[in-house]
Amino acid sequence: MDEQAKKAALLMIPYGLYVLSSKNGDALATGTVNWVTQASFKPPLVAMGVKKDSGLFAALKGSGTFSLNVLGSGQKDMAFSFFRHVEPENGKLGSYAFHAGESGGAILEDAPAWVEGAITDIIERGDHAVVIGEVTNAGVNREAKVLTLEECGVQYGG
Repeated sequence: MDEQAKKAALLMIPYGLYVLSSKNGDALATGTVNWVTQASFKPPLVAMGVKKDSGLFAALKGSGTFSLNVLGSGQKDMAFSFFRHVEPENGKLGSYAFHAGESGGAILEDAPAWVEGAITDIIERGDHAVVIGEVTNAGVNREAKVLTLEECGVQYGG
């Protein structure tokens, strides 16, 4: 295989940015992810790529639930703030207000939209796992274009 062609082709896939969250016991884990897609209408499923060596992945496996916040164009700072672990404090994660969803995961007040639900399948192959979740709850705060990696000037893929 031509490695350069493979990398270039995979980087052409458009990637949005999202904040994924899960609460396992008393621990709330959040992280910015970009490998997300809807995978089914009935039932409504989303597929999410999550690093297997992350605390977020451990929380997802332990809790069996997720919340996924869709970030909007212009929210690069919010996306970048969840590249590392953030502890909840005084109703905020970093400088961002949130509330717990039905799943227990964080719903960011400034995110344009969110979905949450139950994890139905986890495929552990490679350095990331594919986490499949059935959407059981959703909300829209405002219409917005999704924040993309391209807008942020970064690449993650290939």
